[in-house]
Amino acid sequence: MHVLGGWVNRSPRTWIKLGNLETRVVQDAIADITVDRPVYVSGLARSGTTILLERLAEHSHVATHRYADFPPLLTPYWWNRWLALVPNSQEVAQERAHKDGITITSQSPEAFEEMLWMAFFPHAHDPNHCAVFDRQASHPEFERFYDEHIRKLLAVRQRQRYVAKGNYNLVRLGYLHRLYPEARFLVAIRDPVWHIASLMKQQALFTTGETNQPRALEHMRRVGHFEFGLDRRAINVGDDTMTAKITELWETGQEVEGWAHYWADIYRHVANLLDNDPALRDACLVVRYEDLCSQPEEMLTRVHVHSQLSVEPQALREAASGLHAPTYYRPKFSDRELTLIREITQPVAARFGYSNESGY
Repeated sequence: MHVLGGWVNRSPRTWIKLGNLETRVVQDAIADITVDRPVYVSGLARSGTTILLERLAEHSHVATHRYADFPPLLTPYWWNRWLALVPNSQEVAQERAHKDGITITSQSPEAFEEMLWMAFFPHAHDPNHCAVFDRQASHPEFERFYDEHIRKLLAVRQRQRYVAKGNYNLVRLGYLHRLYPEARFLVAIRDPVWHIASLMKQQALFTTGETNQPRALEHMRRVGHFEFGLDRRAINVGDDTMTAKITELWETGQEVEGWAHYWADIYRHVANLLDNDPALRDACLVVRYEDLCSQPEEMLTRVHVHSQLSVEPQALREAASGLHAPTYYRPKFSDRELTLIREITQPVAARFGYSNESGY
């Protein structure tokens, strides 16, 4: 897996050509398939996007990327047909590297779509470049490949609706909505105090893990996860000065202030985008992590209705039964740090209905 993953990462044009060859070979299998109302789950890491992805992936009509799709993600039809021929082994679900209680197998849904973006946009994760793709963005080769990729995934999974988790799609909402006007978007957000505490916890965890296991760092780079660890990179939403400031704060060990500015920068971009684009605003449902934990059945109902996925009440109750606020950690900020977080984030947090009191 390490060797093949490295080849895919180093040779994107080769794998794009293989993906195009696959499309030509399986053209009959995808000829009648269209990308119908794709659902995009997005949010800053640790905002509840994995929970939303997993619950939606349980629907019988939904296809997502899975852990087993890596490394040859750009040839989904051939790879999944080959996997179907491999004898199934009995898997035991294991807790993922985040140590957050979420257990996974090779068949669990995962956010691998980023590999497609990186293959066509080599500067997508360069903090020195604005990462925003708005309605004016255009890349015909990518758009064709991307659409064919989704159709192949739907065909080989024998499903009707595509669901993708992509944290970086927060800065591509306008572009994706132009490509798929009937798309539905779920934008996850979390109270900044708890959110920053979780982000800092993950940063420490992944930094230690990648230091001890260098291949883990390479894997994170190859799949497009730059949220944590030794190669953490801020998303540039168009303010070069702020992105540079966030990076400097992180590099100088000022984690709390750096994350607070980052949280505010990202969600300010989202709030401004939704304010200025009524059509996109109608296509988006903002999902607050706290509401998902405290009112899981109600929120999952809203999520499914917005996503235009019908679901039985009993299935909703079962899906909601395991959702609750985290109990394995609590924020440990000083009064000064709490004041700093609130001063930096509150103007943006208020736009999403958060008061100045976080409940911490």
